[in-house]
Amino acid sequence: MKIIGMHIYGYGQLDNVKINNIRDFQLFFGENEAGKSTIMAFIHGILFGFPTKQQSELRYEPKHNTKYGGKIIVLHEELGYAVIERVKGKSAGDVTVSLEDGTMGGEDLLKQVLADFDKSLFQAVFSFNLQGLQNIHQMNGEEIGKFLFSAGTLGTERLSKTEAVLQKELEARFKPGGKKPLINEKLLALQSLNGELKKASAKNQEYEALIEKKEGLQQEIVEIHGLLAGINDKIDKLKEWKKIQSFVKEEKWTKEEIDGLGEIHFPTRGIERAEKLNQLIHPYNAQVSSIADRIKSLKKELESIKPDPAFLNHESAIVTILDKIPVYEQLKQEKQHCEMKLKELEDKLTTIKERLHLPLDEEEIFSINTNIFMKNQVEMVSKKGQKLIEVKQELENRYQEEKNALEEFEKEIRAAESQIFSKQERERLESEVNGGHDKKSLEIELDALKDKIEFYHLATKRNKDTMASLNNQKKIQFFTFFLVLIGLALYSFLTKQWVLLFLSFLGFILIGTLMTKSTGQPKENEVNQTLNRLIEKEKQIIQKLKSAEYRNISFIEEQLKQDNHRREQLQMLKIKVEQQHNQYDKVISKFEEWEAQAAENKEKLLTISRELNIPEYIAKSFLLEAFQLIEQSKTVSREKRQVLDRLNQITLEQSKIVNGLEVFANQFLPRESLDLQNTAYLLRTKLKEEHEKQIKFQEKRTKLTDLEADLQQIIKERQHLQEEFTKLLNEANVENEQQYYELGTKAEKQGKLVERLEDIKKQLQYSTLHEAERENLLQIHNCDEIINKCNDEALNLQTHLKKLQEDQASIKYEIQILEEGGVYSNLLHQFKQKKFELEDAAKEWSVYCLAQDLLLKTVEKYKKVHLPRMLAKAEEFLFFLTDGSYHKIHLRESGTGFLIERMDHTLFEANELSQATTEQVYVSIRLALATTLYEKYRFPIIIDDSFVNFDSRRTQKVMELLKQLDQNQILFFTCHRHLLQYFQKENIISLNKGIVQIIS
Repeated sequence: MKIIGMHIYGYGQLDNVKINNIRDFQLFFGENEAGKSTIMAFIHGILFGFPTKQQSELRYEPKHNTKYGGKIIVLHEELGYAVIERVKGKSAGDVTVSLEDGTMGGEDLLKQVLADFDKSLFQAVFSFNLQGLQNIHQMNGEEIGKFLFSAGTLGTERLSKTEAVLQKELEARFKPGGKKPLINEKLLALQSLNGELKKASAKNQEYEALIEKKEGLQQEIVEIHGLLAGINDKIDKLKEWKKIQSFVKEEKWTKEEIDGLGEIHFPTRGIERAEKLNQLIHPYNAQVSSIADRIKSLKKELESIKPDPAFLNHESAIVTILDKIPVYEQLKQEKQHCEMKLKELEDKLTTIKERLHLPLDEEEIFSINTNIFMKNQVEMVSKKGQKLIEVKQELENRYQEEKNALEEFEKEIRAAESQIFSKQERERLESEVNGGHDKKSLEIELDALKDKIEFYHLATKRNKDTMASLNNQKKIQFFTFFLVLIGLALYSFLTKQWVLLFLSFLGFILIGTLMTKSTGQPKENEVNQTLNRLIEKEKQIIQKLKSAEYRNISFIEEQLKQDNHRREQLQMLKIKVEQQHNQYDKVISKFEEWEAQAAENKEKLLTISRELNIPEYIAKSFLLEAFQLIEQSKTVSREKRQVLDRLNQITLEQSKIVNGLEVFANQFLPRESLDLQNTAYLLRTKLKEEHEKQIKFQEKRTKLTDLEADLQQIIKERQHLQEEFTKLLNEANVENEQQYYELGTKAEKQGKLVERLEDIKKQLQYSTLHEAERENLLQIHNCDEIINKCNDEALNLQTHLKKLQEDQASIKYEIQILEEGGVYSNLLHQFKQKKFELEDAAKEWSVYCLAQDLLLKTVEKYKKVHLPRMLAKAEEFLFFLTDGSYHKIHLRESGTGFLIERMDHTLFEANELSQATTEQVYVSIRLALATTLYEKYRFPIIIDDSFVNFDSRRTQKVMELLKQLDQNQILFFTCHRHLLQYFQKENIISLNKGIVQIIS
């Protein structure tokens, strides 16, 4: 089945999106949040149903669209073209399937199209993403192999997780020899109850009779307790009445007094409120009189401290001119400084003219060109001239050095030629060396043989001494072990420990074997044979030296070597002479180049000196110094002009300050001739005085306003208090203050009686007697007599109760003796309950045990029947992905792991591979699972950015592998731009925030 198109009505952020002509090898490319995950979820949702609200998966319901769902056009191998449409409806959505022949249907027809695949199986086999690879990174070494095996069976790690869960559940319920598991605990408890039940069964009959007697006594005791409770309750009520009798009578008298006073209308706390108002009104009267006097006094003070408004109106101008007084002093100092600076500049100009010694005035100096270009030319010409002088000196030195070196080499060549052999003499010596034998080499070999023979003699003697000592030590050790084994054998025979006896016999055999080996002689024959060979060779060399005539030619060979060395030195000298000639010629050519550069530099120097009006004799030696003096002269002249301009500005600014100050002095100060500083001081003092007057005037005026406001406020508050007092008189319905206080006295008395009544009620509210009982008890006059009669009756009942309790204690003791740790019926009930719980736990354990057995049998069948074909395909894929570095995947003989074989036949467990290689194994197994075990279901393989951890080479290989899977459609989703190169342009669909575009 292949997906050839889709129309998304509304799904997540995608709204009315159509995608047509989906290829067999299709790429969906887009940045984050472009809609890739939404399209993948849309495919799963249309084919298998929308996620329900109870599931953890996102439903991708549109936020701005009422339409939810869409349709997918597929090409089925058997049914042809089919349109699968799913829209919002029931929890998973309403689906409609339309086939090419006109057949239409719902979920049943969709199951036929999808070959009864459910969502989980489809995602496990044909859809994988980065999460599967991340699961590998999060596992330890033991879990990786199981995860890969589980991925090869179900496509996910569910198999390994299921197996671990079953084993955990089994161990939580039962362990052989364990104590904490549930079944182990229940077995131990059942065994303990069984023993107690057998003991209690024998005494069951006697126990039942005692129980009946105990219950009868208990019933009678309960009845007596009831009678005692009634008598005690009556006694308690009589005692309580004795306590509250006086309060009840006082309560009755107080109510009668309150009724006698009648109804009084008086304000609450009226006397207190009236007195308080009188106390407040008197201070207010005193405050009104005091504030009025203070207001009159302040008005007189305001008239005496009124400031001069004309002077304050010119305040900003006066402050401005006063602030310039320090500036005037600064200008004065600056003027003195400028005058000194002007004198310095004139002296400096005089000095420069004397040093330059040219008949040039100031205007002619300004007309001379001293720009950057001219300065650069002067510096270059001067530096060039200096450099030419230095180069000339260096060339003269080099010329002399090269000439001396050449003459020295020629002398060495003549001396070397006189020391070497002639051609005829050398040929004669070489023929003598080639025709003779070297006596010295034979003598050296003879000396070496003698040293070896002496070494072997010493080694043979040392080995004999060492072996004798070792044999003695081993005999003592073997004899000691032999005695220990004899003792051990006798002990085991007497105590009948046959295993220990058998071990003793083995020890005898072992010691015998070791003694046989240790008594063997060392390998002396081999050493003697080697020694004999060396002695024979020594005799042959001595015979050879005696029987032939040898000549010692070492001297001749040494002479030839020296001659060869001299010839090599001569050859090197000739090469050096040739190189020295070249160096000599180079120095001559350098002299010619220097002369040309010197002439060119002289011409430039003369041109510049004419432009600067400098004589030639000065320019040749002091061109740069003269130019710098002219430049300094121009700089100093400009600075002199600037100083003169600044002096004029200072004089003008000083005049403005003096004139401005005189205007205000003539207007506001006495007519006196004062200097600048005194005038400024007087103006500043007057300004300060007027400011102080203004501040005091404002403060007094503000204070006057506040006092007037306070006076009005106090008058209002006094009036309010008087109104409150009038309200109190009206509320009491009296005409004057005297009547008010008389009525208040009666109200106060009535209030005290009410308070006392409330106190009595508070005392009586804690009494256990209610009001009706208190009315009845008022008729009783002798409570003590009734209380005594009740006490006598209670004493009789307690005496009888005590006898019954003693009988009950005796029966309880007998029952306790019979019980001995538990009642038979209770123990029997507990035993049956524990047995029932054990049976339930055993049934639950057997279910998990059966499930584990079925899972293991299923896995074993899968390993033998289906897994080999899948592994063969996975090996083929892995060989391709790793460029042949890994070529075999072996199944473990036990367990659920894999072993990976490298080309050098080294086996690795999954956790021993690198991260990238482990991912390659995982991808190989997943693709092999889809193309072998599920090859007849040719569903699209959906891949979501699963290769982001691969380098460029691994990425290229996995893309080539995917292109080879021509039986299944590949839908690849990615946000990585470097993967675009592996897809043709027509096979790329670009996503941009819900906008679909096919790259062309």
